[in-house]
Amino acid sequence: MRIRAMIEQDVPLVSQLLAESWRRTYGPIVGLAETTKISNLHHSPKRLAEELADTNKVALVAERSDGSLAGYAMTEMDAQGDVMLDRLHIERSEFGNGLAADLLQAVLAAHACLPSITLEVLEGNDRALAFYHKHGFEVVDRKPASYGSAGRMSLIMRKLLRR
Repeated sequence: MRIRAMIEQDVPLVSQLLAESWRRTYGPIVGLAETTKISNLHHSPKRLAEELADTNKVALVAERSDGSLAGYAMTEMDAQGDVMLDRLHIERSEFGNGLAADLLQAVLAAHACLPSITLEVLEGNDRALAFYHKHGFEVVDRKPASYGSAGRMSLIMRKLLRR
């Protein structure tokens, strides 16, 4: 598996990967209709192409030897220079083989010069919470979930990259 920068040709496959991952992950938490609505809005090929052109965002993909995509991650830097891991999704067939950890390590390496990185995890997404705890992230805040996720709450997690 090779982790590389996302390119425009990856957009349709990443859009599909995100739609499938969102239905699988968030459907049981917020309902399939709401999950589909949010994903269609935020993960359309047009939206992903626009994000790819944004210099405040870094997008990585995990590519198999046959050229298919198995994972995707995207970070965003805000005006204060803080970075948030906005997305990390892998195909279900890759669960348990270390790909998510490899993709996370690539993200962390790309931002190693920064003091920390944050992320948001929807309450009820226990698999993600356990994964990020295992990789050194700590809960630092609780707030209403982004994307209007049906009145749900999210946990904000942070990992120090430098001490």
